[in-house]
Amino acid sequence: MLLSELSHPNQLHGLTVSQLEEIACQIRERHLQVVSTSGGHLGPGLGVVELTLALYQTLDLDFDKVVWDVGHQAYPHKLVTGRFNEFDSLRQQKGIAGYLKRSESIFDHFGAGHASTSISAALGMAIARDAKGENHKCVAVIGDGALTGGMALEAINHAGTLPETPFLVILNDNDMSISPPVGALSTYLNKVRLSPPLQFLSNSVQESVKNIPLIGKDLPEELKTIKGSVRRLAVPKVGAVFEELGFTYMGPIQGHDISNLINTFNAAHRLKKPVLVHVVTTKGKGYPYAEADQVGYHAQSSFNLTTGKSIPSSKPKPVSYSKIFGQTLLKICEQDSKVIGITAAMATGTGLDLLQKNIPEQYIDVGIAEQHAVTLAAGMSCDGLKPVVAIYSTFLQRAFDQLIHDVGIQNLPVSFVLDRAGIVGADGPTHQGQYDISYMRSIPNFVLMAPKDEAELQRMLITSINHKGPTALRIPRGSGRGVAVMDEGWEPLNIGEGEILEDGEDILIVAYGSMVSSAIETSKLLKDKNISPCVINARFVRPLDKDLILPLANKIKKVVTMEEGTLIGGFGSAIVELLNDNDINIPVFRIGIPDVLVDHASPDQSKTQLGLMPNQMSENIINRFNLIKNF
Repeated sequence: MLLSELSHPNQLHGLTVSQLEEIACQIRERHLQVVSTSGGHLGPGLGVVELTLALYQTLDLDFDKVVWDVGHQAYPHKLVTGRFNEFDSLRQQKGIAGYLKRSESIFDHFGAGHASTSISAALGMAIARDAKGENHKCVAVIGDGALTGGMALEAINHAGTLPETPFLVILNDNDMSISPPVGALSTYLNKVRLSPPLQFLSNSVQESVKNIPLIGKDLPEELKTIKGSVRRLAVPKVGAVFEELGFTYMGPIQGHDISNLINTFNAAHRLKKPVLVHVVTTKGKGYPYAEADQVGYHAQSSFNLTTGKSIPSSKPKPVSYSKIFGQTLLKICEQDSKVIGITAAMATGTGLDLLQKNIPEQYIDVGIAEQHAVTLAAGMSCDGLKPVVAIYSTFLQRAFDQLIHDVGIQNLPVSFVLDRAGIVGADGPTHQGQYDISYMRSIPNFVLMAPKDEAELQRMLITSINHKGPTALRIPRGSGRGVAVMDEGWEPLNIGEGEILEDGEDILIVAYGSMVSSAIETSKLLKDKNISPCVINARFVRPLDKDLILPLANKIKKVVTMEEGTLIGGFGSAIVELLNDNDINIPVFRIGIPDVLVDHASPDQSKTQLGLMPNQMSENIINRFNLIKNF
C-alpha cells in the first residue's frame, strides 16, 4: 500500500510489520519533503512515526479517540488520516494547520497548541464515554517534556483515583522538549530508559501461584495483597511512581520497533484500568541532521534536504528582537549578579540561550511550567533578586492567576518579557500573541510597555529591571527595525512617558509597540493626500501619558489608536477610557485585531486580512473621518 492511498487510518489494519515499515519510510519522506520546502516542525513528528502506525494498528478510529499533546508531533497522524494530498499546504494560508484542529478532521479529537493538556482532555472523554455506557478506547500521547507541566501531573493524579476507567497514556520519551527537559522527573526518566521491561510481572506471579498444589485458581488474600507490592519492587523507579499513583506501568518500550509496540499496545488495551506505556523514541529519527541537532531541528524554515542547511533569505534581515533582548540581558547580568533570567522550556526561542551558555548560574529553566515560573520569580524577588521572566505571550496566559495573586497584588519587582506578542504567522490561533495587552491591563500594580524598535527595547529592559514593582514588556516575533543598538549604557525611560514622533493638526494617531512603524508609514500616505497627522509613540499602555495625550486629543478632536492586539479591552480601549474619564467626548477610531481568531498564514497575509497594512489603514482613516482634502 502507498501512503498516498490512505484515506482512513483503519486501512492500516491487516498490514504486515514490513508493510508498516514501508509506510513509515514514506511518511518520513513526505514529511521531510514538505517541511524542507515550506518550513514547520520537523524533529517531533519524525520521532513518532512507528508509534503512530503501531497505535493505529490496534485501534478502530471510527470509534476510538486519540488525543495528541501539543500537536507538532502529530504530522504522521495527519498523513495517515486523509491529508496526504493537502500536506503541501502545511501552515500556509487556508492550508493544513501545524497543530491539531477539530474543524480540520474528524480524527483531530482535541485541538492543541499548548503542552500538557492531552491527559486531562482524554480522561474527560473516557469519563464521558463511561457515563454514556459506551466502550471505545481513549488514548493520550504526551511527550516527556510536556509531562513536566503541572496540568499533566494533575490529570495523572485524578486518573489514578478511577481504577475502573479504561484509559491509556502513552509517554513519548525522547529526552527532549523543544530544548532538553529539566527537573527531577526528567532525571528519573533518564535512569529508567535503560531498565529492562518488567511490565508483565504481576500476571506471571498470578499464573505461577495458580499452579501450586492445594491453592489452584483462587488466590489467598495474603497473596493478593503482596502481588502488587512484588510488582512495584520489580518495575523501574519511575514506573513505581506511576504505579503508586494508580496506573499500571509498561515499559520502557523501544519506540521504533513496530512489532513490539503493537504487542504492548494490545496488552495495554486488555487492561480495563488506567495504563501508562513508556515508549522511548529518538527525536528526528531517520534524518541524521535532525537526530544530531534535536534543538535546532525541532522546527525549521525551508532548508536544503541534502545538506540540512537553511536556505538563506534573498534579502538580509536585521537581528531579531529576541536576540537583542538576550544579548542585552546577558550584558546586564554580567554587571549585576542579582539579575536572573527565567524561562519555561523556551531558552532558544526567547534568546535566553545566550545567558544559559555564558552565565548558567544566573539562568533558570523550569520546564513547561509557566505557573511555577511566575511564582518562583515572585519568591526570588521577595529576597532581593531581580528576576526577568521571558515567556511567549500566548504561554503566559497559562499563569494568569499567578500574575494577579502572587505578583500584582503583592507589588513585587518582577520583570516579564512577553515574546511573540502580536501576530505570529504560521502557528495559527493557539500561538497568536493577541491577548496580552487586554489580560495584563487589569492586573494591579503592573507597568506595561512595548518598544517601537530594538533600541527602545534595550531602554525598556533596563527600565523594567530598575523599577520597584512588576513590569511587562511585550516584543514582537521576528526581525527588528535595523536601528543601531548599544552594547551598554542604556538610559532608562521615565515610567509612563510617551513621545511625539510627528507634529500635525488634522488627526492624532497614538500607536503602541510594533504598530509605531506602521503608523509612520500610514502618516506618509496621509501626507501624500494633504492630510497632516500628529503621531505619538505611546511606549506605555499602563500608565498612559495623559499629560501628552489629553491636550493633543482635545485640540485635534480626532483620534486613531493602533495596536497589534485584540481590540477588546486593549490599548485603544485604554485611550477611550482615558478620554472618557477626563470628559473629552471626541471620536476615536481603534485599529487592531477585531473579535476573530487569526488563522495560520504569513504575518503580512494576516495583517492584510485584518486591514492592518498602512495602505488599508490610511484609506480607512480617511473614510472614517471624511478627511479628503483638495490638493
